[in-house]
Amino acid sequence: MANDYNSALIEEFRANNGKLGGRWANSQLVLVNTIGANSGQVRTIPLVHLQQKDRNYIVGSAAGSEKHPAWYHNLVANPDISYELGDGPVEARATLTEGEERAAAWTEIVAAFPFFGDYQDQVSREIPVFVLTPR
Repeated sequence: MANDYNSALIEEFRANNGKLGGRWANSQLVLVNTIGANSGQVRTIPLVHLQQKDRNYIVGSAAGSEKHPAWYHNLVANPDISYELGDGPVEARATLTEGEERAAAWTEIVAAFPFFGDYQDQVSREIPVFVLTPR
């Protein structure tokens, strides 16, 4: 279950078609609906995303933690997901980027959101980047 903060953020996002107030007013958030790797339950996670054409990139930074976020394992186990940008869910496939694709995406992500670069500098793991491709 999402924590109270995330639950309130998700509720506001959905109630206002993706528009948020406060510190999130000008943010680029997406709600990602995953299936729990162990539980099989739907999990909704608000994440910063970078949209490029028909693709959305999300980053498994876990705010600079040495461990991948729980949702990383959900996407690896169950890559067929949906996401929301404010106008209803979009069925999609989440694919972990690698090699040149990851490097190119990472450059764009860090240019748009420098804090992700700071997080990468804090950890020994390579922070994963997923691309969400509509189906």
